[in-house]
Amino acid sequence: MARATAVSTAKPGKENPFEIVQRQIDRCAEILNLDPQVTNMLKHPLRELHMSLPVRMDDGSIKVFQGFRILYNDARGVGKGGIRFHPAETADTVRALAAWMTWKCSLLDLPLGGAKGGVICNPKEMSTAELERLSRAYVRGAYTFIGPDKDVPAPDVYTNPQIMAWMADEYSMIAGKIQFGVITGKPLSIGGSPGRGDATARGGMYTIREAAQAMGMNLRDCTVAVQGYGNAGYHAARLCQALFGSKVIAVCDSKGGVYCETGIDAQKAFDCKKETGSVCNLDTGERISNTDILALDVDILIPAAIENVITERNASQVKARIIAELANGPTTPEADEILYANGVHVIPDFLCNAGGVTVSYFEMVQNAYSYYWDEAEVYEKLDKRMTSAYHSVLNTSHQYNINMRQAAYVLAVKRVVEAMKIRGWV
Repeated sequence: MARATAVSTAKPGKENPFEIVQRQIDRCAEILNLDPQVTNMLKHPLRELHMSLPVRMDDGSIKVFQGFRILYNDARGVGKGGIRFHPAETADTVRALAAWMTWKCSLLDLPLGGAKGGVICNPKEMSTAELERLSRAYVRGAYTFIGPDKDVPAPDVYTNPQIMAWMADEYSMIAGKIQFGVITGKPLSIGGSPGRGDATARGGMYTIREAAQAMGMNLRDCTVAVQGYGNAGYHAARLCQALFGSKVIAVCDSKGGVYCETGIDAQKAFDCKKETGSVCNLDTGERISNTDILALDVDILIPAAIENVITERNASQVKARIIAELANGPTTPEADEILYANGVHVIPDFLCNAGGVTVSYFEMVQNAYSYYWDEAEVYEKLDKRMTSAYHSVLNTSHQYNINMRQAAYVLAVKRVVEAMKIRGWV
C-alpha cells in the first residue's frame, strides 16, 4: 500500500498545524500504548495529490493556482472532507485538516475516512466567473482521486453550495452520468440535505448544551464571545441567542471586532459584515481586536476562525469557563495543558464542529437512495449523534484523567486502529 511522504510546507515563525497533529498522535499513542509502527502509520497521510490548475481570468490572462487533495486514512470508509479556497493555504494545513477529519468521522462513529482539499487563492479578489472556472479546474485535476466510492469533498472556508454545485456538475459531465453524490453541501435542488447550512454551528450548540448541564451552568445567564464571523461563527451567535437566550457580547472577524456589554444582535452583525465587509463597522459597542476577544471575561468562548489562535503565550489569559472550538485546530497542545490546569472546559474541535460532516454523511445516505428527510428529522438525528459523542468523550476524560481533546483522540484513534488491524494493514 503506497503511503505519501509528508514534506513540511509551513511558513517560518508560524506554528505548523501538521506538526501539532503529529504531537497529538504521539500523546494519544502513549496513553493507548500503541505499537510504534502503528503510531508511525497514523502520523502520515495515505496519499496526496498536488495540482497546478491553469485558469483563464476575466482579463484574458492565464493564472496557475496550486491545489491539493489529501486522503489521510480510509480504514473506516471512503474519504470525507472539505475544500478550502484560501490565500494562506499550504500542504501542511491540508494534511492537518485531513487528519482531523479522520478522527472526527471516527469519533462520531461515521463509516468514513478523513480527507481534505484546498487551493491557494484569494476568492475575495475573484469574480464569480473566475471562481467557477477554478472550481471546475479543480475537479478536472482531482477527478481520479475523488468519487462517491473513493473520496467525497464538501464546502469549507471560502467555498459554498454554489461552488459545490459547479464541482458536482463538472464531475458528472466527465463521468457521462449524473453523479451528484460526489459532493456534499450542495444546494437542495441538486441533492443537498436540509439542515446542512447551519449544521456545524448547530452541532456545536448541542455539545455546549451538554457541557453547560454537566457543569451546572444556566445558558440563559451566560455571556458569549465569537471569534470569526463566517458561516460557523454567525450561526453560532444566532443559535446561542435563539436556542439558549445567551447574551453574545463580542464578535469579530479578520479585520477586527466589537464588544458590547449589553449584547449584540447576531443578525445585525451579519448584515453589517455583508454590507461593509466587517463586523467591526457595527454602530454599537467598542472596537476590539480579534486577539483581545480571546481574553474577555465571558462564560463561553467560541473560536470559529482559523488554527493556532490560543497558544501557550495567551492561554493563561483566557477567562471563559467553556471553549467551544468551531474552528479547526484553534488551540495548540501546550495551550491545552494550561487551560486544563486552569479548569477551562474545552470542547475539542473534532467533536464540537463535527455537525457539518455528520449532516454531510446524512446527505450521502440520502443521495444513495434518493429519499430525503425533512429538516426536523435531520436535526433530531444530529442531536442524537452529537450528544452521544460528547458524553463518550467526557466519560473517557474522567476514566483516564486526561483533558477532553486527549479523550477524543483516545476514542477516535482506537476505532481507526481497530479497522486497520481488521483489514490487515498492521
